[in-house]
Amino acid sequence: MLYWEITRACDLACLHCRAEAIRQRHPHELNTDRAMAFLRQILDFGPPLPHLVITGGDPQKRPDLFAVVGEATRLGLRVSLAPSATEALTGEAIARLQRAGVVGMSLSLDGSAAGPHDRLRGVPGCFDRTLLAARDARMLRIPLQINTLVTAETRPDLPALFRLVETLGVTRWSLFFLIAVGRGRALPGLTPADAEDLCHWLYEQSREAPFTIAVTEAPFYRRVAVQRMRRAGMTEQAIVESAVGKGFGVRDGNGILFVSHVGQVYPSGFLPVSAGDVRTASVVELYREAPLFAALRDVTGFAGKCGRCSFNAICGGSRARAFAHTGDALASDPLCAYQPDAA
Repeated sequence: MLYWEITRACDLACLHCRAEAIRQRHPHELNTDRAMAFLRQILDFGPPLPHLVITGGDPQKRPDLFAVVGEATRLGLRVSLAPSATEALTGEAIARLQRAGVVGMSLSLDGSAAGPHDRLRGVPGCFDRTLLAARDARMLRIPLQINTLVTAETRPDLPALFRLVETLGVTRWSLFFLIAVGRGRALPGLTPADAEDLCHWLYEQSREAPFTIAVTEAPFYRRVAVQRMRRAGMTEQAIVESAVGKGFGVRDGNGILFVSHVGQVYPSGFLPVSAGDVRTASVVELYREAPLFAALRDVTGFAGKCGRCSFNAICGGSRARAFAHTGDALASDPLCAYQPDAA
């Protein structure tokens, strides 16, 4: 998964914004020529090519967005888009993006009603616009992912939000466990015990939900899933087969990379440590060879309990949260309640 923050410009004012987005485009954004050159770099990964997710800010603030999507599609890349639910996200705009080549879209819902959602997004009417965009995507048969922020504030509303998501015809519900970066530093996160309880609740919902349930920056959910499958009497072979294609082992810098609006290459958007710049280096070489990425892929180098944990190959902890709390991306994930020494 290659996430590209094509711009930081956005008309929303989200309280948890990782990017601390601004109204105007940054003067040093990759211009159109640089953007097209970057797309050609991606081809050096070879087959299977990464899935390109264009995000922001709001990608629609780039006037060349449709040209960029069209060129990426022409080059053979699968492109998904994470737009902001603003007045610009009309049914006509979504249809035009589909014609340009977008094969998937994600929208954010952080509350089951307008009040809590709009408060987090900072703009009245965002909730209603999100539901309209979800309807338009469904009518066009664009696979839709709903992203939801998980904080101490949003946690009680998740059951009601789950029921709302069930009505939207989505393919995936992804829950983003708060990382204290950007504006999100001011929001209260979960305790380890609350995060553990939530993972068990998500596992229960995943057994009946008509869509995939996934998490971001909470890889310990995979450990909970394996523990639950073992408790249910599944064989290790059946557990491995169940895990195939579900992202077990994928984490910041391992199966994921992020390119910023100015071309910096990060392990993820929530781990702001740069390995280099696509203007002066190959994104493929940086991902494969940069010491930062190599260290993040080597679970034997993790410190504390993450280094000792028998689940570190499938989990590995949130490297972004470790960095946010300690300044060391190889430290233990402080949100994980599991104690390997007591297991």
